[in-house]
Amino acid sequence: MATAEKPKYKVIGTRPIRHDGVDKVTGRAQYGADVRLTGMLYASMLRSPHAHAKITKIDTSKAEALSGVRAVLTSADLPEQGDRIVELGEGAVNMRHLSANVLARDKVLYRGHAIAGVAADNIHIAQEAVKLIEVEYEVLPPVLDVRKAMKADAPVLNDDVRTESLGSHPADDDNSKPTNVAKHFVFASGDVEAGFAEADVIVEREYTTATVHQGYIEPHNATVQWNADGKVTVWMSTQGTFSARQQTAELHRIPVSDVKVIPMEIGGGFGGKISVYLPPVAAGLSQKTGRPVKLIMDRTDVFEATGPTPGSYVRVKLGVKKDGTITAGDAWVAFEAGAYPGSPIAPGCMCVFSCYNVPNGHVEGFDVCVNKPRTNAYRAPGSPNVAFATESVVDEICEKIGMDPIEFRLKNAAKEGVRRVDGPVYGRVGMVETVEAIRDSNHWQSPLEGPNRGRGTATGFWFNCGLKSAATATVNYDGTVSLLEGSTDIGGSRVSLAMQTAETLGIPAEAVKPTVGDTDAVGFTDVTGGSRVTFATGIACIEAARDIIRQLETRAALIWECDASAVSYEDGGLNGPDGARMSFVEIAGKLHATGGSIVGRGTSSEADQSGAFGTHAVDVEVDPDTGKVQILRYTIAQDAGTAIHPSYVEGQLQGGVVQGIGWALNEEYWYDDKGSMRNPTYLDYRVPTCYDVPMIETIIVEVPDPGHPYGVRGVGEVPICPPQAAIANAIYAAVGVRMRDLPMSPPKVCKAILEKRAEGNGAS
Repeated sequence: MATAEKPKYKVIGTRPIRHDGVDKVTGRAQYGADVRLTGMLYASMLRSPHAHAKITKIDTSKAEALSGVRAVLTSADLPEQGDRIVELGEGAVNMRHLSANVLARDKVLYRGHAIAGVAADNIHIAQEAVKLIEVEYEVLPPVLDVRKAMKADAPVLNDDVRTESLGSHPADDDNSKPTNVAKHFVFASGDVEAGFAEADVIVEREYTTATVHQGYIEPHNATVQWNADGKVTVWMSTQGTFSARQQTAELHRIPVSDVKVIPMEIGGGFGGKISVYLPPVAAGLSQKTGRPVKLIMDRTDVFEATGPTPGSYVRVKLGVKKDGTITAGDAWVAFEAGAYPGSPIAPGCMCVFSCYNVPNGHVEGFDVCVNKPRTNAYRAPGSPNVAFATESVVDEICEKIGMDPIEFRLKNAAKEGVRRVDGPVYGRVGMVETVEAIRDSNHWQSPLEGPNRGRGTATGFWFNCGLKSAATATVNYDGTVSLLEGSTDIGGSRVSLAMQTAETLGIPAEAVKPTVGDTDAVGFTDVTGGSRVTFATGIACIEAARDIIRQLETRAALIWECDASAVSYEDGGLNGPDGARMSFVEIAGKLHATGGSIVGRGTSSEADQSGAFGTHAVDVEVDPDTGKVQILRYTIAQDAGTAIHPSYVEGQLQGGVVQGIGWALNEEYWYDDKGSMRNPTYLDYRVPTCYDVPMIETIIVEVPDPGHPYGVRGVGEVPICPPQAAIANAIYAAVGVRMRDLPMSPPKVCKAILEKRAEGNGAS
């Protein structure tokens, strides 16, 4: 739906067939596991059986002696990193920690922590050799709960971690000892005490969320050739070729220009395929053997040893007047970082009150190490955790003051000019429009009938980002354009970028032929993440198209023998003096006669997005005897700015909702008291299937972002933020129990219902 009069586009807003569609549906698309090189070796990894232990000895001699084994690699073969902080596009990392995560040094910090790699003639020999590596451990007690890890007597994971508070490293005695608390954030605005004193109703609640995985289909992979000339080529499925190049180069202490990363097709990522795990190991084995080495994780390795999203503890307090006006908010947030610092605690703290005008706010956050894999991004990292808490508290407040939850959101909505608690002031955003879209939807207006059924709503926010992108576009003599860009394609970005290029040039989308280039073929481009690609790489493609137009005007001036200022480009062609007109196809056919090829170049680095909002409505039915929650109907309204390809926008919205449903109802890492994950397969790690969700109804709201030529806002992150709270609110409406711990699995819901019944019986 449009919220204002839309510009008239010819390509944008249409639904062309995706350029890579045929290869995908016929199985010809090449993924990481499909790489085959002459003389290739196969590698396997030795991983820790313990969640926390010192490594006292590693003996690889028996593995090295096995026939068919070509090399064994341990952390001793990787260069020392020192205490170096390196920016990797979606955040900085301590290279010492990154290196130790790739191959453990003196300690293992989670079950599945990589210790050694073996390269052999085939995978079976490699796997057999791994079993022959002897490791002696001094087992230490694990700490798995974020609150327990913060206690003074908790086992400390990293001796080099000190609490970094408010962006500085304190030198006082209180922070001189090793700790599990890596970072401490505080954001504040206004006078919180005065704000709460002004409130008529105050609600304060505590919430927990479990560790969950991104759930991508394709496991991590890497094939690496370390050539005799010192040049390293990596074939892998990754969300960021340039980030993978930098991490691999930094870990081996070689120039980034010596590493080329060739992106293969990627079978999902959602933030989990930015950090590297395998390329440095495969590179080291290839260097030792002089042959290419392929390394692929199995599913258990993916669960146990790659970055899930953090479990969390969140305490939220909100004060409101009787008329529903928010007066104050206070939040205390602790996120699991996993084995090494780096949880998304900062964005979590920035998002906790981001949907509302909170004039007096205080947010305190902690990044805490626990004996689990180092956490990674997962669609709007940090925002779903805190949205679950805040949006649940909002629902309780609405009940207490007798106010419709939609009207409450409209009254307090974030909008242009509102300042977030963490400081920034919103530009043009569309939260109000998404709430209104749900309010006016057939879903919200329809009655919900039947016992144990309830309806809930919630809103979510994500910043979206810009960062750096580059693209080149070459005009072909048949009137087509070859587009080369550096953003790996996860959700159909090839077509969205081709469409923006085509719209700028006034030619059909099918006339633009997009290719994702390797790190030697295209300019630096940040990761595919943060909902940035259609926005930022789109700007780079638009700039490349505009560069083509400038050159075409010069070429047409040569043909018409006039000044270039007398030529203009409009509607897919050139206009000249005395009514002269030449189409794009015609001028393309004359390039040989006017100077040869035309290559347009474009970059984007300054533009940034103003953020995006989504509001959800969900109907559920709860079985009071088993606690099973069935989703009956689901509608999402989200501000896409301008929907380039509406089908892919709808797909992103639906996919994010389904993942949010899984997070809300079933998904969790289940650990025993020794720190072993007991459900590291899709047989036991329960993701939603087609039997668990209805068709997700979508409403595309379009409030153009002024930072983009066509008004684009990224859409990939926001859909996963509201489902957890929306479903919790619906469960309460259905059976009268407030769920404050994720996942809201049948045993937990059933327990809450039984406790409520017991309270009722006691009262009677």
